[in-house]
Amino acid sequence: MIRELKIKVFEANLDLVRHGLVLFTWGNASAILRSEGLVAIKPSGISYETMKPEDIVVVDLDGNIVEGRRKPSSDTATHLVLYKAFRGIGGVVHTHSTFATAWAQAGRDIPNIGTTHADYFSDAIPCTRTMTQQEIEGAYEEETGNVIVERFEGLNPEYIPGVLVENHGPFSWGKDAADAVHNAVVMEQVARMACISYSINPSTSMNPHLITKHFYRKHGADAYYGQ
Repeated sequence: MIRELKIKVFEANLDLVRHGLVLFTWGNASAILRSEGLVAIKPSGISYETMKPEDIVVVDLDGNIVEGRRKPSSDTATHLVLYKAFRGIGGVVHTHSTFATAWAQAGRDIPNIGTTHADYFSDAIPCTRTMTQQEIEGAYEEETGNVIVERFEGLNPEYIPGVLVENHGPFSWGKDAADAVHNAVVMEQVARMACISYSINPSTSMNPHLITKHFYRKHGADAYYGQ
């Protein structure tokens, strides 16, 4: 099971490059094996061009290395916080994709102003608050996860499968690593479309009934999209 998990995480990381979401080593994908409490994640600073499945690192939920000869991603602690807090997710992705990161650097939620966005996210994609000096100088990566969890108070992370960390970039998640990658691709695209839409019409908005219609066509007990 662990070998299969590592292969899936390896492939998910390569998909980030294939979809144009990652330059150099600017990103990572992980997945969790809930039954064992183990997380497989990209090794820190390893080139995607040379990375092999055996380079994927497996850690427990306390961050201890269980399998692998590499150091895990520097963002591992953030991923672990999300897995502990959002029990319904199975994969996490972090990138510095251009348009989603631009919204994060601006400190702005990505508003839900189109049906593409509404097909995947039930509301705006939220942006976290500014981190404090103590959080930054302390357990920074863990605190990054904590501010994400804080931002999701009152929100459903399975209905809004992504977030922007202010001045940093996007994180997304899903039922597994491949689904988290899919949501990362969608986040980047809707971030790009929103940026263009506001440049054309700064007062752009969307009928909330249309948001509800499009989201629940694909999600929930009464979904009817697809086969």
